[in-house]
Amino acid sequence: MEIDLARAEFPHASAYDARWVIDNQMGLNPLWLTEWLCQGMNLAAGMRVLDLGCGKALSSIFLARELGVQVWATDLWIPATDNLTRIAQAGCADRVFPIHADARSLPYAEGFFDAILCVDAYIYFGTDDLYLDTLHKFVKPGGQIGIAVPGFMQEVNGPLPEHILPFWAQECWSWHTADWWRRLWSRTGLVNVQRADVLPEGWKLWLQWKKARRAAGDDSRELASDIRVLEADQGQYMGFVRMIAERVG
Repeated sequence: MEIDLARAEFPHASAYDARWVIDNQMGLNPLWLTEWLCQGMNLAAGMRVLDLGCGKALSSIFLARELGVQVWATDLWIPATDNLTRIAQAGCADRVFPIHADARSLPYAEGFFDAILCVDAYIYFGTDDLYLDTLHKFVKPGGQIGIAVPGFMQEVNGPLPEHILPFWAQECWSWHTADWWRRLWSRTGLVNVQRADVLPEGWKLWLQWKKARRAAGDDSRELASDIRVLEADQGQYMGFVRMIAERVG
């Protein structure tokens, strides 16, 4: 079966080797989400960018190659040495700098970055009411913070919809709508939220990703179950949320 990761709305991400993306994935296609996030941000060559929760640094490599920015590829779960190998193989060792660090204990000077991006990771720590107070300090005044995460298209009030129960895990309680995220950040006064929206028909991209993994040889029961859940959901609840804000002051 052909591994299909081509999307007309993400031409840069579509140009990358599908097998390389699949082999280094940690849940979702990071290149699609990174390109979508960048489409709403003001990034320029030479900027210093924090890629927070970068996983295996695919998003960091993409940022360096496609936008010419300098990237501090920061992750807790993947050793920096492992990421350095991938970064060097991609020809980006002079622009992408791997760092092993916890999102709650970042080793950077305040105001060091021109922008901060977080793709498919912010839900693991950013729902804390006080986390933005820590994070926003690392971007310079007027600099942007952008996140792209799985989320709800509508909030769940009451019992979970039965059709998504096979997919559900405790960590999914960190999912929220775009409006929820906007309220969380706006009320702090630390940033001006410029965009809080959802990926149009994001469930279809999610389904395409799952089917691509199956085409690549993953025949697990979990993957088959996820495909059935997405087909049943049809975007009622499951999708992707993007939020972009500018630091105040």
